[in-house]
Amino acid sequence: MTLADAPPTASELISGAQRADYQANGYLCLPGLVGSEWLDELRAVTAEFVEASRAETASSKVFDLEPAHTAAAPRLRRLNSPVDQHPTYARFTFEGPPAQLASALLGGPVRYHHSKLNFKWSDGGEEVKWHQDIQFWPHTDFTPLTIGVYLEDVDPAMSPMGVLPGSHLGPLYDLYAPDGNWAGAMSDDDAAGLDLDAMEYLGGPAGSVTVHNCCMVHGSMPNNSPRPRPLLLQTYSAIGSYPISHVGANGVLGSSGGRLCGGESSQMLTIDGRQMHGAPDWSRKGPPTIFGSQQKDD
Repeated sequence: MTLADAPPTASELISGAQRADYQANGYLCLPGLVGSEWLDELRAVTAEFVEASRAETASSKVFDLEPAHTAAAPRLRRLNSPVDQHPTYARFTFEGPPAQLASALLGGPVRYHHSKLNFKWSDGGEEVKWHQDIQFWPHTDFTPLTIGVYLEDVDPAMSPMGVLPGSHLGPLYDLYAPDGNWAGAMSDDDAAGLDLDAMEYLGGPAGSVTVHNCCMVHGSMPNNSPRPRPLLLQTYSAIGSYPISHVGANGVLGSSGGRLCGGESSQMLTIDGRQMHGAPDWSRKGPPTIFGSQQKDD
C-alpha cells in the first residue's frame, strides 16, 4: 500500500476468516502488511529520534533510555507517544494502515487511545514480562486492541512478542506485587501456571503487523541479537468504548487521546447491557447549562 492509495475496504485488509481467528484467539500476525513507502518514512523519522537521543542523559517525557545509554552508543527502550512527537507518526496512526485495520476488526470508526515505539535494543534489550494491557488503562469494555508494526525484519533471535492464544477470554490477572506496589507484570506463581509451549511468537519481515486484544497474556524475552527490534505500537478501541479516568495511564494520555479515526461518533453507548444516546462532546467549548439547552438559548 502506498501513501497515495485510497483507504482499503475491510475485506481488502483482512478476510472474514482472519476476523474470526482474532475473535477466537485474541491475536493476528499479518506479514508485510505495511508497504515500503510507509516503512521508508517511518524509519527515516525514527533514525532522527535515535540521533537526537544522543544528547539525552536521562529518561524524559520523550525518551525512555536504558541505564547504559550514552551519546556514543544510544540504547533506547521507548519513544513515548510518537504521534505527539512527529507528524509522520501521527498521519500513520490516525489515517494509515493501523487505523484502517482497527476499523476493519472493530466494525467501524475507532477511538485512538495511545501510541509508543518500543526499541528492544540489540545485545540485551530488556525483557517485557508476561502481562495483560487492560489493567494499565481500563475501559468500559474489552474491545481495545493494540496494533504493532515491525520497522525491521524480526527473526526468532530478536525475541519477537509472544502471545498466549485464547488467553484474552481467560482470567484477568493481578499485576500488583505481594507488597502491594504496582509491578506491571504477572506474579511468579501466576506466570508459572502459563502453558509456555502454547505461546506464539509473532515475528516476520519488516512491515509485518501484530494485533492483540487488551486482555491477551503477552510479553517478550531479552533481545540478545546484534540488531535492535523497533516495534511501533498504537492502541484503539471501538467507538463506544471509553477509558476510565483516574485509573492507570488513562490520566496521562497525550493531547490526541480519544481522537476518532475513520468517522464520527454517534455518542451511542452500551453500559451493563443498556444502550443510551450520550450528550455531545463538550471538551472543546465547555458544557452548556441545562437551562440553556432546554430553553434553546441562542
